[in-house]
Amino acid sequence: QVQLVESGGGLVQAGGSLRLSCAASGTTFTINAMGWYRQAPGKQRELVASITRGGSTNYADSLKGRFTISRENAKNTVYLQMNSLKPEDTAVYYCNADLRYGPSRWGQGTQVTVSS
Repeated sequence: QVQLVESGGGLVQAGGSLRLSCAASGTTFTINAMGWYRQAPGKQRELVASITRGGSTNYADSLKGRFTISRENAKNTVYLQMNSLKPEDTAVYYCNADLRYGPSRWGQGTQVTVSS
C-alpha cells in the first residue's frame, strides 16, 4: 500500500506564493507518476500538474508559467510551487499517486485559500 501525506497549504494574499509537499510512504516502488489535483467548492476535481518517475511533467494549460511541479525520488516526495496566486486558485489540493498495480492513491487534501 502507498500512503500520501500533503502539507504546505494555508492562507495567502493574491500575488503570493505557496509550496505544497506530498510525501509518499509504503510500497513506493509501485508508483509511476505523481500529481496534484484541486477541487474548488461546487466544482469538479481537476488536474493541476503531474510528473513521472523520470521527470516528465504535464500541466493544466491555464496554470503553465505560475505553477511548477517537481519530484525528489530519494525522498519519495513531490512538490508544487505555486506563484502569483489568484483568488480563483482557492481549492483543496490533493496529491495523487498513479500506481503500477491497482487504483491510484489519494492524499487527504490540503486547503489553499487566496485572499483578494
